[in-house]
Amino acid sequence: MPSVSNTAIVHPKAELHDTVEIGPYAIIGEHVKLDEGAVVGPHAIIEGWTQLGKNCKIGAGAVIGSEPQDLKYRGGESYVTIGDNTVIREYATVNRGTFEGESTVIGNNCFVMSYCHIAHNCILQDRVIMSSYAGLAGHILIEENAIIGGLVGIHQFVRVGRCSIIGGGAAVRQDILPYTKASGNPCKSRGLNIIGLKRLNFSPERRSLLKKAYRTIFRSNLTEERAIELLEEDMDASIEIRHMVEFMRASQRGLARM
Repeated sequence: MPSVSNTAIVHPKAELHDTVEIGPYAIIGEHVKLDEGAVVGPHAIIEGWTQLGKNCKIGAGAVIGSEPQDLKYRGGESYVTIGDNTVIREYATVNRGTFEGESTVIGNNCFVMSYCHIAHNCILQDRVIMSSYAGLAGHILIEENAIIGGLVGIHQFVRVGRCSIIGGGAAVRQDILPYTKASGNPCKSRGLNIIGLKRLNFSPERRSLLKKAYRTIFRSNLTEERAIELLEEDMDASIEIRHMVEFMRASQRGLARM
């Protein structure tokens, strides 16, 4: 049977795996599903239609699955889905999707530090790190292996590319190109994320191709459309360049530039 503190409140219809641990004064709602090895800390609240994957850990006072902070919300059934091995630390908040059937999604092996906020309809892919006090507005996409620094604020509908890093305190209003670093208010591109790429075992050859692509996009005085055309000529040489091109083509808010 799950290990549930005698001061916790767990709705009888909540679905808990036998290995789940619920700490003192935690509250688990009616539609919540907690998979194998999930641990919920003291005073945490998990409500709404929320599903936690295997070995997730929820810190003290965190609130997961609460109603979206969106004036368009009308009380429909919407979701929070969190993948395996993800850690959400103390007093972080994660809101459900705004409309009926919509979801906020956090992937596998993510680390969301204390006091972070993830708003409605956000998607965090696998291995995303959010440092303390970072906040995401609605409909934001954070691609895999991205790192968000402390006190960063990100505007709604912005996309943050894979393997990128945003420095602490940045105000992000436009998309962050994959594999790059950015910082400042307003947030601007600061070059390739060399240290991060080395830590992710990108070979020197792959890093060299990305440096060339970065120069084409930001330092060649070309229009963005012309830069994309040049990159497309080299797309077969690199999966990463192909992803850069697709990311730029899909951008609605434009890139955070130098």
